[in-house]
Amino acid sequence: MSERVARIARTTKETDIDLSVGLDGTGKTDVETGIGFFDHMLTAFGRHGLFDLQVRCKGDLEVDGHHSVEDTGIVMGQAFAQALGDKRGIRRFGDIAMPMDEALIMAAVDISGRGQLYWDADVPAVMVGAFDATLAKEFFIAFAANAGVTLHIRQLAGENTHHVIEGMFKAVARAMRQACEPDPRMGDALPSTKGML
Repeated sequence: MSERVARIARTTKETDIDLSVGLDGTGKTDVETGIGFFDHMLTAFGRHGLFDLQVRCKGDLEVDGHHSVEDTGIVMGQAFAQALGDKRGIRRFGDIAMPMDEALIMAAVDISGRGQLYWDADVPAVMVGAFDATLAKEFFIAFAANAGVTLHIRQLAGENTHHVIEGMFKAVARAMRQACEPDPRMGDALPSTKGML
């Protein structure tokens, strides 16, 4: 399997993003988005997924954090899709129930080529530091659509918004780690009966 890395730069009137990802890394991260809690979440994503992740985002934070968070999800999804290449030899599926103190989050992923998010969570419209908690869903919508993955996120328990969102980022990272991993029994085959993903 060739080296699975990607770097994408994307500039709009709202954001300027430079992002790189290595799927077979050690969890080394270097993240700067201007939103401290979001940096914390992306760092946790890289660390727990063992993805090497570098993110630089300059966004219109004088408006709010929406464009920065959503556009980072877009670019990160594109980078994962590019790094996965033709998807030969991967496990394709991953799932986990992730505890984060009183919160319990289930995440399940299928690298299906059909990018969509299925969300069952009660995240209140509150600020966690400078991060609007409702943007967590926007990030995962953008990530799933652009990575071409079917992503389920379900909140099974949790009261503290910080814990719930952090549980989501860690759970999705672990599920993605499983799904992206090479399957030695699969060899160079495509994990699909229809011949494409």
